[in-house]
Amino acid sequence: MNRIKVKLAWGIILAIGILCGVPASKAGSPEGIRQKVIKLEIPGPQDSAGGVIAADVNDDGAMDFLVTVPGHLAVYSNEGKKLWIHKTDIVVGCQSESQGLPGHNGPGVAASDVDGDGRCEVVFLTKDSTVHIVDGRTGREKYKAKPGLPKGVTRWELAMPCDLRGTGGERDILLQATNAKGYRMGKYLTAYNIKQMAAGGKPLWQTDEFLSCAHNGARIADLNGDGKDEILGATLFSADGKLITKAVGTRWHMDSVFVADVRPDIAGLEVVLLEEGANQVQLLGMGGPIWRVHCRKQEPQNAALGRFKAGSEEIFIWCRSRYSVHQKPFVFNSNGEMIFEYKMDDVAPQGWTASGVEIIYCIDWTGQRQQLACATERHTSGDVCLFEPLMGKFVARIQEKADRLYVADVYGDWREEIIVLNGSELRIYENTAKNPRPKYKRLWTDRNYRRMKQYYNYYSP
Repeated sequence: MNRIKVKLAWGIILAIGILCGVPASKAGSPEGIRQKVIKLEIPGPQDSAGGVIAADVNDDGAMDFLVTVPGHLAVYSNEGKKLWIHKTDIVVGCQSESQGLPGHNGPGVAASDVDGDGRCEVVFLTKDSTVHIVDGRTGREKYKAKPGLPKGVTRWELAMPCDLRGTGGERDILLQATNAKGYRMGKYLTAYNIKQMAAGGKPLWQTDEFLSCAHNGARIADLNGDGKDEILGATLFSADGKLITKAVGTRWHMDSVFVADVRPDIAGLEVVLLEEGANQVQLLGMGGPIWRVHCRKQEPQNAALGRFKAGSEEIFIWCRSRYSVHQKPFVFNSNGEMIFEYKMDDVAPQGWTASGVEIIYCIDWTGQRQQLACATERHTSGDVCLFEPLMGKFVARIQEKADRLYVADVYGDWREEIIVLNGSELRIYENTAKNPRPKYKRLWTDRNYRRMKQYYNYYSP
């Protein structure tokens, strides 16, 4: 079937499919969407430094909110009550290749039970390379450590609790840093048992040969299901710090990295990489490269991965394209076949910026198996939208001034909410339509979901 016939066939399928439980509506007054506002006692963002994560820091079963901007870490309960605020020189920043990690919108904070006492801790770095581990409920410091730095490094830039020894919890920590001179890439990794690090002990392993994505920190996921986390970038490293495989074309650099079960016929999860220079999209597994494709050598730059077709379990890869204005998205299926392309100008609502969309998340919004994408207006603190990636149909538009966007299940019915940082206000948008699958397990039960919702930035949400 040629490309035109494929587009026509899919268009018919999508036209008769149920797109969403929330209808499109007037800007600023979306039908079926409820807004909750939390006023924060910290400054709003002045640039792209800092971000948002959700975690149950006070151990009451509800997801709370952690917000970072330069000089501040603020923690608020699910109901909007201030739990604590630290005024501290937390490591957050803008462009990673010039300033170091965590890069644009990188939150620079993590939260989990890292010492096995049954209570949540919050973990972050300060610019003197000190790792701080504080009580999630109170912010009171429990442990701190200042691990030694590799030669050629200014400071530690990311601290990521993980499970490298198969303990069943986040009892280990991965530290990452970029080279101090030149184009900065996160090639330095050091792994510790957290308690041994706090006691001044030796690392589990260290390397300066990790090839990270160009604008991102390492991502962490258990690709093969053995209970231990792998470390992901343009190279894949094992839990014990050994090179597993690497992407094709690593003389170029990778803009973004994503994890999903793109090919269920292949054991384990796969890694999707977006390549700048050769302008390719590639799928990488534990056994090596699976496919590498392009759409007329257009740069993909950002992506969303998800089940975007009604009635199908297939994972699709939607690529935004790099064009500063008049974006031209394109979509690959799980076999690397380019099946859709369109112009964002043709599908965006009236008044939407010609620059298109950015900060793009796949979102479980409706409760159906079919997922949507959520994004902001590009190159501005502007509106937020829900759209159907395959054909580009906008489903809802929220009038906003979105300085940050985050998507996560924070209200407990397993569907995801839209979380917007607007200056010093955190605004949470919830789907009020009836959940068609209310007994579906919460997404947080998936360890890889937990990893993805903490260790992210603008390029790899």
